[in-house]
Amino acid sequence: MRLEFTKEQELIRRTVKDFVDTEIVPNASELMETARFPLDIMKKAGDISLMGMTIPQKYGGSGMDRVSYCLALEELARGNAGIGLTIEAHNSLAVAHIYENGNEEQREKYVPKLAQGEHLGAWALTEPGAGSDAAATKTTAVKEGDEYVINGSKTFITNASESEVMVIMAMTDVSAGAKGISAFIVERDTPGLEFGKDEDKLGLRNSVTSELFFTNMRVPEENRIGPEGMGFIGAMMILDRGRTAVGALSVGCARAALEDSTKYSLEREQFGRPIAKFQAIQWKLAEMATKIEAARSLTLHAAQLEDLGRPFTMEASMAKLYASEIAMWATTEGIQIHGGYGYTKDYSAERYFRDAKLMQIGEGTSEVQRLVIARELLRKMQR
Repeated sequence: MRLEFTKEQELIRRTVKDFVDTEIVPNASELMETARFPLDIMKKAGDISLMGMTIPQKYGGSGMDRVSYCLALEELARGNAGIGLTIEAHNSLAVAHIYENGNEEQREKYVPKLAQGEHLGAWALTEPGAGSDAAATKTTAVKEGDEYVINGSKTFITNASESEVMVIMAMTDVSAGAKGISAFIVERDTPGLEFGKDEDKLGLRNSVTSELFFTNMRVPEENRIGPEGMGFIGAMMILDRGRTAVGALSVGCARAALEDSTKYSLEREQFGRPIAKFQAIQWKLAEMATKIEAARSLTLHAAQLEDLGRPFTMEASMAKLYASEIAMWATTEGIQIHGGYGYTKDYSAERYFRDAKLMQIGEGTSEVQRLVIARELLRKMQR
């Protein structure tokens, strides 16, 4: 594991940190409470190349390595996890699926506008009856001539109602289970596509999460990504990368709680001195800092393995599992350090707590990550 960042990686981290401190932090609480989708911030994020971070410059991206990408996401989530999630889902899922699994014509048609922030992307796998069990997908795509007729629905889709382009999974062969799932690019104005409600969520409230409905929606064959039946395999590859990214978002959430709690402990006085002087508070801060650093190391290790072209499925799940659990724990400790004030909306501690919970659920629950880790361990032992 390389312990020091390159000059380019450090420059990216500082650039994103400055952007977050200037454009996001001052309005983070207001965005959360009003649940306003920050189109203005998304535009500015596109202006500094945050909407196509790992996409090559040939297609309008900035060509970052995965370590740089994770550093950028950590800083974004530190400022506002909802914005961090919006940008992560756009980059890791929607844009990446088209770039990694699409053909050259599809890349040239869709990726540049997505990577430059002109269009927002969404990625639709989850359904009302198919969450952790993605192979239980019920949405169907039936071939008719040179088109597919798609019927079904999706739920809990990040960015959906604000997106211009989405990647959806549908069954082209219902008898084949997971091997019958194919991926399709769908544009916003496609007849038969209907947007359902935006979810009223516990946290991450300025990140939009929506339902999608497909009624005899016709999609041209040229919009199918890869061969029929390869959608599930492509989705699992994309989720591996997304899990590392959620690890980075989780570290950012936890960091925000630690930094806020440290500052508060130096300002809040009880018994005639700052509470930072009390051993009970010092131990909480020390344990938070140590576990956050461990979560960051796991996350960057998975990212570096990907940069090196090595297998990283298990490491991505480890990073996502541990970092998301630490985010939930650290934000809980942050409220405890703030005491009664931590339970009020006058302070950000409760916002971090509400935001962190999704990290244990999205892009594979903690329970699913444990299954993946165990599966990979057993597979290695049987070689």
